[in-house]
Amino acid sequence: MDDATDAVRRFYECAPFPGYPPREDLQALHARAERHAFARLVHHAIPGDARIVEIGCGTGQMCLYLARADRVVVGADLTRASLRLGAAAARRFGLDRVQFVETDLRQPGLKAGSFDVVYSAGVLHHTPNPRESFARLAQLARPGGIIVLGVYNAFARIPLRLRRVVARLSGFRFIPFDPVLRDRQGDPARREAWLRDQYQHPEEHRHTLAEVQAWFAENRVEYLRAYPSAVLGEESGELFAPASDNWRLEGWLAQLSWMRMLGHEGGLFFTVGRRMN
Repeated sequence: MDDATDAVRRFYECAPFPGYPPREDLQALHARAERHAFARLVHHAIPGDARIVEIGCGTGQMCLYLARADRVVVGADLTRASLRLGAAAARRFGLDRVQFVETDLRQPGLKAGSFDVVYSAGVLHHTPNPRESFARLAQLARPGGIIVLGVYNAFARIPLRLRRVVARLSGFRFIPFDPVLRDRQGDPARREAWLRDQYQHPEEHRHTLAEVQAWFAENRVEYLRAYPSAVLGEESGELFAPASDNWRLEGWLAQLSWMRMLGHEGGLFFTVGRRMN
């Protein structure tokens, strides 16, 4: 493990992210996840018998949300403290088709071509070389399998970066206009986890849609669509279906609009692709 990766591991050992609200049950976790339109789209798009891996699962909340029907879900992360929380929650909720494994994406210890869906959100932009990390991640999908990748957008991240300047100048005593911190006032542990993850992380990169599409092309992954949609005026619809077009200029204009749509929660956007044969 290189120094940068170890710094990220130690960072999350101190404050696993995201945390679980006190006394939350499975029904409450589902309800909390389904307040986010994207989580609902992912769940409805994945077949009931799929093999899913989440790379960089953190405390495993998405794994537990997707563990429905006959799906088999593997959550992989390099932080043992996060995995313990996820495994404890799975036992508490009675979910026996979820497995958590400690692994480094550089040497994932997972069989290539084994998964119908490879999901990774908010992870690759914290690795030393996101492009190389994506190449390793893509190998885990079977031919025809789906890859769902969430990274910080270079445009949508601008509002949070401005808030981070204010936060650092004030010694993190004042952080303006952050709705997540405001919503978590009554939950100090989860508030602290968000503060550390968004404002104090030791490794962060930001990416454009065109950059991620280039990663897809380099690794024989067919680009399907972005979320939010990069087609102006188009609803996201079926998440694993191709967008109506892929006009580069329209994509840039859409990303500018993401500053308003996504900037209030950190600027994470998703790109969906299908691994080619």
